[in-house]
Amino acid sequence: LTIYYEGNKACGPLSLTLERGERLALLGGNGCGKSSLIKLICGEPLDYRGGLYRGGGLKISYVPQQTASLNGSLTAFAAGQGLEFSLFFALLRQLDLPPGHLQRDLAEFSAGQRKKVLLAASLCQQAHLYVWDEPLNFIDLISRIQLERVLLRYQPTLIFAEHDRRFCDAVATASLQL
Repeated sequence: LTIYYEGNKACGPLSLTLERGERLALLGGNGCGKSSLIKLICGEPLDYRGGLYRGGGLKISYVPQQTASLNGSLTAFAAGQGLEFSLFFALLRQLDLPPGHLQRDLAEFSAGQRKKVLLAASLCQQAHLYVWDEPLNFIDLISRIQLERVLLRYQPTLIFAEHDRRFCDAVATASLQL
């Protein structure tokens, strides 16, 4: 598979297979095509050559890099995403979101707190594949360690792009250098 952006090769050629329970870290510098590969896997129409094969009925839970669009209450957010409230709030507490924040508007949250909301929401979703683009953006060290523990405990099938090498070494079962 080779991905193109405005007629120029963004990444590839590459070949990979992801099996159930594997956690693949996409590695490489900025601009090497990690986000493009993630977007293509999630179904965005990008220019590419080669084959991309996803299992039939594959359900993907995606966490983008950016969090600025979040607003409204956590309850409304959870309802809009179809999340089970008690699990969602328990995951937020595991990711160290202060209890007082549960009643605040998401627009008032820091970028790191909004990222925790997106990660907790993703983990609440029943998906075959979790795809996260730089999950540790804006996340503090304690929350990173807590996220590692959650991922190692539940072992979801995951593809993620991340620059934090320690996190990648702790969580990934395989890596792909782009």
